[in-house]
Amino acid sequence: MSKGIDNVLEIQEKYIEKLRDTVKRQSEEKGRPMTACVVTFGCQMNERDSEKLKGILKAAGYELTESEKADVVLYNTCTVRENADTRVFGRLGYLSTLKKKNEDMIIGLCGCMGQEPHIVEKLKKSYKFVDLIFGTFNVYKLAELLYAHITSGDSIIDVWEESEEFVELLPTERKYGFKSGVNIMYGCDNFCTYCIVPYVRGREKSRPVKDIVEEIEGLTDNGVVEVCLLGQNVNSYGKGLDGNVTFASLLREIEKIEGLKRIRFMTPHPKDLSDEVIDVMSKSEKICRHIHLPAQSGSSNILRKMNRNYTREDYLLLVEKIKKAMPDIAITTDLIVGFPGETEEDFEDTLSLVKEVGYSSAFTFQYSKRTGTPAATFDEQVPEDVIAERFNRLLDTVKESSGCNDNLTGRTMDVLVEGTNDKLEGYLSGRLSNNMLVHFKGDKDLIGKITDVHIDESKGFYYFGTIV
Repeated sequence: MSKGIDNVLEIQEKYIEKLRDTVKRQSEEKGRPMTACVVTFGCQMNERDSEKLKGILKAAGYELTESEKADVVLYNTCTVRENADTRVFGRLGYLSTLKKKNEDMIIGLCGCMGQEPHIVEKLKKSYKFVDLIFGTFNVYKLAELLYAHITSGDSIIDVWEESEEFVELLPTERKYGFKSGVNIMYGCDNFCTYCIVPYVRGREKSRPVKDIVEEIEGLTDNGVVEVCLLGQNVNSYGKGLDGNVTFASLLREIEKIEGLKRIRFMTPHPKDLSDEVIDVMSKSEKICRHIHLPAQSGSSNILRKMNRNYTREDYLLLVEKIKKAMPDIAITTDLIVGFPGETEEDFEDTLSLVKEVGYSSAFTFQYSKRTGTPAATFDEQVPEDVIAERFNRLLDTVKESSGCNDNLTGRTMDVLVEGTNDKLEGYLSGRLSNNMLVHFKGDKDLIGKITDVHIDESKGFYYFGTIV
């Protein structure tokens, strides 16, 4: 860790201490604990950022709650689709009514929406009750920004265009004690024509291997058995680092960590998934037998318009390599329906791709214009009723073609037990290495542990099993 990051951590720890004193005084005045709520919109990287936000708030003395009637409410936002923005603005309207009943309530917005200048201007003009606005690059400054607002009474807007520092080691409140996300890189250089992410998350920057390994070692010391390596495009990890550092070489280093049982990663870009990564995965006893490989479309014509930099044939060749090296792997994907210029023939190519690959599951999306992206200006926008009809057909095809691998039925598999089953009394739920869910009878003391489960029956998108 650099001296610069050490100084940043020291400064923020002091602000946490100052804020803790303030929160303690407020609690005494009100005769109750001060509460804080963090609401997350978006991807796994947003989820990871929210764990940091919650960790800082808890360290500062706030009692965390799921209720938006809290003393501090933070919206950690996503802006990949415009309807996500609309949803957040609607929720802010609800918060304004709550603030009228509690004038001391602090409302904050951070994340990707905070990185967009027109969003910030709209907040300043029409949502003046929002007290705190910051973006994706300075999440770690929450205590400092919150303290500044409380002591000054002013609205605080602190949005950065970029950051050279990777500040990861402040307090974190993880959802699970036994698994954790770990950021290995930030930003994206791909500029897919439908995507706003490169504009709000910045250009790709990789964390040093040493820092990542040290963070994971600290997590395993605290009971974590599974990590998910996070980045907008993990396959391009290594950019900007000295030496011949690649995602494959990072995986090899992480494999060496004692106590770590499972390694996952999200999300690889098909154009950057190397033969070396496939080889490392196939030989590893820790890297999970699951890969999320976003196709977005099965048509080479549409992929070109999306600026995905691979063809349908390239994608299928990659799938063939993966399955040959790891016959038991589960492949999942993202698919967009109704991209500008998509013909019926293009859409049929997507349906046939689903059938040919045989995904375990697929995340499907209807294309909608995203202001600020090139695709929003493209001619030949597909009518909404056509998009809806094609979307339903895609869902049917995914349902028919995807699901559990029947070859696992009758085998005994390692399962990471994640919790109790909400619908079946006495049952637990856990995940196989291939990320598929398994439900089985068991005691709660197994939660967080890896146990052997006999796979009794496939139910399409999940299994039933019996503890061995």
